Amino acid sequence: MGIKTGIVSCSYAYLMGVLPVLPKINQTTYMQLMPVTDPDSATTFRSRVADMDKEFIWLEIPLDEQSRKYHRTHVGDEFRILFFTPEGVKYQFAAAIAEMKKEPVRLIAVPTPKTEQIEREQRRNFLRVEAEQEIAVRIGDRVRFTALTDDVGGGGLSFRCNRSWPLVPGMTLSCWLLLNYRNGSLGHAKFEGEVVRIVPEEPNQHTVMLRFRDIHDSDQQRIIRFCFERQLEKHKG
Repeated sequence: MGIKTGIVSCSYAYLMGVLPVLPKINQTTYMQLMPVTDPDSATTFRSRVADMDKEFIWLEIPLDEQSRKYHRTHVGDEFRILFFTPEGVKYQFAAAIAEMKKEPVRLIAVPTPKTEQIEREQRRNFLRVEAEQEIAVRIGDRVRFTALTDDVGGGGLSFRCNRSWPLVPGMTLSCWLLLNYRNGSLGHAKFEGEVVRIVPEEPNQHTVMLRFRDIHDSDQQRIIRFCFERQLEKHKG
């Protein structure tokens, strides 16, 4: 039922909901034009799953977020397609455009991949990137403050704040994180996080390490997308 990487059969998982190895409708995907010699420096387009069935995955026209232009696609063009599960696992597969349609919206279709065509990145932890993002923090019902993150990941983050705030390990914080995407747009993620560790910093600050305790899938996907984009920028820089 599984392949060498230990992935459950796509058809079985898709029907039984055991493992989300296929992207879901409305999920963001990333596309790189084949052949890809260096995935970290290749131009990466953003798309979204508009519809899918057993035969095809229908995607929006790929968008280059830096130029804000849509990629001119043709039947037969081959892409490396990447997507993330809510747990932060990255999957990828190669596919050629099989069909295109313009009504009611412009979409491209790639064949729904078979189990052996899907590769899973073998990574135990979420991708974490250095990033200075604004975060609003609430302790209980009355104490509120803003801070800046040191790093952000799909499973948690760390931020710096004044030592005067009453923070202790094990405490649950309600947070709202601002996300700056590379196309200039803004997003945000709301979550509850558990304080894992607090490190004193000079002269009067703390570095607070937080792991997500309660976060909606869509909010986590926004954070994962942000981290993935930052990673691409780092390699291109």
